[in-house]
Amino acid sequence: MAGKLPTGIDVLDRMLGGGIPAGSVIALTAAPASQSELILYELTAARRTLYLTTQRSAESVGDALQRTPTRVGKPNIQSVAGDMPLDHAIQQVRTLPEESNLIVDPIDPFEAESAGQYRHFLNTVQTHMINTDSIALFHCLDGRQPPPLRDLTEYMADVVFQLETTVSGDTLTNRLTVPKFRGGRALDEPIKLKLSERVSIDTSRDIA
Repeated sequence: MAGKLPTGIDVLDRMLGGGIPAGSVIALTAAPASQSELILYELTAARRTLYLTTQRSAESVGDALQRTPTRVGKPNIQSVAGDMPLDHAIQQVRTLPEESNLIVDPIDPFEAESAGQYRHFLNTVQTHMINTDSIALFHCLDGRQPPPLRDLTEYMADVVFQLETTVSGDTLTNRLTVPKFRGGRALDEPIKLKLSERVSIDTSRDIA
């Protein structure tokens, strides 16, 4: 067993006691207009990564990674849009090597498929993560109309990250909470993050 695997995002790894237990599935919920993609991009620098894109083309994801000023890796980017996306995704997941990352960005189209097919996908991912000591991260867009199977995603996930972005006047605030953490300790308080060129702690003070 690989124990905990670092995310590559120093602030998160410190707060989580060294990283995420190998074999875990993470659900990251965030507003579509947030900078949550920085978390995904920095994760690719930690180890080999299979990046499944369900909306954007593989080329556009690759371009976004090249333009990102923070440290990123060289993930294997595959588009799984189109017909039978869950079957296509499962085929890709089964190619994931030992101690790797799987990113699904976003998971929303899969959550609109039939409950039975989606449950099979989730169980396949969890089994493969455990067998390969890997980590999966599902990017869940927390928009105006969450997909019908979002509750299933969060129930099946081992770890839930909730990123809340608020705007007050000219101030933008990002707070990350970790309400669920199987195999670890959920955080008692939210982490105030700065998402600009990279993921870091926001040390500015809240003004009531």
